[in-house]
Amino acid sequence: MQVYGADKVWKQMNREGMAVARCTVERLMKQLGLAGVRRGKKKRTTVADDSVPCPLDRVKRQFHATRPNQLWVSDFTYVSTWQGWLYVAFVIDVFARCIVGWRVSTSMTTDFVLDALEQALYARHPDNDGTLIHHSDRGSQYVSIRYTERLSEAGIEPSVGSRGDSYDNALAECA
Repeated sequence: MQVYGADKVWKQMNREGMAVARCTVERLMKQLGLAGVRRGKKKRTTVADDSVPCPLDRVKRQFHATRPNQLWVSDFTYVSTWQGWLYVAFVIDVFARCIVGWRVSTSMTTDFVLDALEQALYARHPDNDGTLIHHSDRGSQYVSIRYTERLSEAGIEPSVGSRGDSYDNALAECA
């Protein structure tokens, strides 16, 4: 029924007295195009829109700030609950290493991440002088027109990491 992965096949073979290395089982299964069943679906949260021009990466993996409201990083994650998936967006002040804005939603829309930004703006009252950098991944929510316009209204410089590289937003990814 092709439900066993290499681990289970390897264990079963050893139980039946066939001494074989696990890596050999993996290699042979790969050559034969066999794979075990994978549970669950991979959740895709970052949907980049290649047609939209992206802001520059002003952070370049240097997550350091010498004062509050100098660098904020944003991201969102998902949580499985009995009722279904929930998404949690957050904004972190790099200097304080604390969450300054957050929201929970059942959908991953621009409004959802915008609400987290609004909470951060209300809580921290950053200067409207362009000295605050807001860094995120290239998700469609963060490069949307409404989100970038709101950053501009607040005098915040947008910054996004490169595509498909979690290290470019590592401080938010590990939160």
